[in-house]
Amino acid sequence: MTEEGDIPRQWHKFMEQEILQTIPNKTSANIYALYSDYTGDRDGEYSFLVGALVTRDTAPPPGMIAKRVRGGRYAVVPSAAGDLTKVVPEAWQTIWKLEDEGKLKRAYQTDFEIYDQRAHDPYHAQVDIYVGLK
Repeated sequence: MTEEGDIPRQWHKFMEQEILQTIPNKTSANIYALYSDYTGDRDGEYSFLVGALVTRDTAPPPGMIAKRVRGGRYAVVPSAAGDLTKVVPEAWQTIWKLEDEGKLKRAYQTDFEIYDQRAHDPYHAQVDIYVGLK
């Protein structure tokens, strides 16, 4: 979760190369950050990708992949409004605290963040984080 980490590098590539514009059959202008394929809990390895929701029959172009989000129960944790580089990690800190206190039973299958119209200004943004539950 540092500026030099894998997640910020993927975000930088996504934004710098304007990848959102190259995704076919988007159902909205929202950006999704997906956490999946957990090998254990929050300290284990997992897959992370940034993309968009597309129609069901969309084939990914070369260099892209398609992931299906599992159905199930999700807790929605909204971030505070502010600088994305601060409010999203703070929201994850809240999630981990709730988990440590036994108030959130995570499934560690699929979690995702939705960057909708509230996130267009990265310095005054708000994001919803969907956390998969057991």
